[in-house]
Amino acid sequence: MKHIFKQGTNASKPVLLMLHGTGGTENDLLPLADLIDPEASVLSVRGNVLENGMPRFFRRLAEGVFDEEDLIFRTKELNEFLDEAAQKYGFDRLNIMAIGYSNGANIAASLLFHYAGALKGAILHHPMVPRRGIDLPDLTGTPVFIAAGKNDPMCSAEESEDLDELLTAAGAQVKVHWEMNGHSLTRTEVDAAAEWYRALFND
Repeated sequence: MKHIFKQGTNASKPVLLMLHGTGGTENDLLPLADLIDPEASVLSVRGNVLENGMPRFFRRLAEGVFDEEDLIFRTKELNEFLDEAAQKYGFDRLNIMAIGYSNGANIAASLLFHYAGALKGAILHHPMVPRRGIDLPDLTGTPVFIAAGKNDPMCSAEESEDLDELLTAAGAQVKVHWEMNGHSLTRTEVDAAAEWYRALFND
């Protein structure tokens, strides 16, 4: 997978896995990584699917309707890529924190739904429930931050609440941050995510 790896200054910090929204690239969320943890290593990945020329992490059948078969395949592909990247760049495979926006948040959530130990935790900006009606792995103690919009036209508040409930039922420690800025990735929600992250990893 096309990607950027930046070695951090503190190897004990999680490796930040940056996952862009539809139409983004591996460069889009690099400024976000600096805001969350300037000391951490960063692995920023570009989605392997194109929709009208715009990179995505998996196909969809319509807005808000995922191609479930492709989602499962692409989640496996990303999980295997993370195994390879950990070996190539010499970082701890169990120390990856995903930070995703929109489509990137959905593939990060899908990693949590499908693979035990795939992520140490996640910051999900405007995610949806990747799949319904499946048993999740044991996520006991896995920290997850969800930034959601009460008035998000792409991802209803109910969708975010459902995701919170499913992750919490699997044992994850979920914090939901609400805004009224539609589907926008705002500085205030990034600052809230950074504060949450620092409480976990800087104390």
